Amino acid sequence: MSPLILAAILSFPLALEAAEPFRIEVMERGSGWPVPLVELRTTHHVRFVSDNAGLIAFDLPELMHRKTWFNIVGHGYEIPKDGFGMRGVRLKPEPGQKVRVVVNRTIIAKRLGRSTGAGLFAESQKLGQDLDWSESSIVGSDSVQNAVHRGKLFWAWGDTLVPNYPIGIFDMTSATSEVQPLSSFEPPLRLRLDYFRNTNGVPRGVAMMPGSGPTWVTGYASLPDKTGEPHLVGTYRKIHNHLEVYQSGLCVWNDSKEAFEHLRVLWTKSEQGPEQPPAPDGHPAVWKDAKSKDWVLFGNPLPSLRCPATFEAWQDPATWESLTPQSSLASAVDGSQVKPHSGSIAWNSYRKRWVTVFMQTFGKPSAFGEVWYAEADAPTGPWGKAVKILTHQNYTFYNPRLHPEFTPEGSPILIFEGTYTEEFANHPEPTPRYNYNQILYRLDLNDRELAIAHEKL
Repeated sequence: MSPLILAAILSFPLALEAAEPFRIEVMERGSGWPVPLVELRTTHHVRFVSDNAGLIAFDLPELMHRKTWFNIVGHGYEIPKDGFGMRGVRLKPEPGQKVRVVVNRTIIAKRLGRSTGAGLFAESQKLGQDLDWSESSIVGSDSVQNAVHRGKLFWAWGDTLVPNYPIGIFDMTSATSEVQPLSSFEPPLRLRLDYFRNTNGVPRGVAMMPGSGPTWVTGYASLPDKTGEPHLVGTYRKIHNHLEVYQSGLCVWNDSKEAFEHLRVLWTKSEQGPEQPPAPDGHPAVWKDAKSKDWVLFGNPLPSLRCPATFEAWQDPATWESLTPQSSLASAVDGSQVKPHSGSIAWNSYRKRWVTVFMQTFGKPSAFGEVWYAEADAPTGPWGKAVKILTHQNYTFYNPRLHPEFTPEGSPILIFEGTYTEEFANHPEPTPRYNYNQILYRLDLNDRELAIAHEKL
């Protein structure tokens, strides 16, 4: 064997030796906060997405040591356009080196991070950080429900995706946490959830209602019975043909079995009854009226039904009262009518008013990705001027849920989350890891951009 051939063979393994990743830190201008969910896209369509710590571990061997252009897509976080209208940066990746990409926040809400799914700190872990963060065995979670029950915050999600097969869990996954689970209201978000699991340690369904097809449970509330004992309750729906509800009913959480049990059927689709009758739905809020009577209000987002805030009244349709929610709110910018689609309300002790965060019906630029904030003196309205707080570029963010329980009394910080998904958008490419998961945002109620929503109603 010639010396040249021997030298080539000996050098070949060295040529394939893996290089350290190039560390990209995505930060918000001004605050210096890390920004999750910012995409850097190469000119040959490779996509990198910042994790909950705002980090990207760039590892493309073909672009190491080369000046590389990255388009930036951030859904409310951006870089100014260049002379050709491009929003992006030119970087020269070097193994083991790092660079900071600073983006401008153009939305009022501040992104804290993703709370569900896999790889919340995947990029960080490639760079040797957050190695103690453990995976949940969940990769996608739809539409959250919450209730404070027996001193814990109960969480539940609709259709849930798992790693081992495209068909996941379709009878509600669930978890618990502390009632105030965050030690900080700044990113990176580290929300630890204690999932209900099967004997193999894998997250399981908790709402196995009779009938075929998925089960969705809504209207989570913890209500006392006549002895004062709390009961976690919900309204279930059975689904077929993708989104068609064919049955609804009531279910009650069994604390010892850690699962929902069927209580009664309310409605089954038929020629005589093609439409669901009014029933507890959406995200509940408890309200004490002028006569000091406690009511639980159900709506999505604005109240459409109420009943006395007791376990006995909740299960008796004779006590339910239908409400007519406000059909639209006036935009604070131009007075145009903004029609709510989904969301929630809550009493806010800082504003001393009721507040709502809701997704707009057929908004722009995203049909179901524009999120608004408004206030009212009473939970049934009238609601004041609406301010857009969150926007998306051809992506959906539905079923936003307020978390008033996260913050202490009188805090100006309001936390909310929603489902980030490509569903109902105009055929976007799903965002790796983030798609079909829950993302939390922070809204500072003393932000001057919200001042018009605070005006006297």
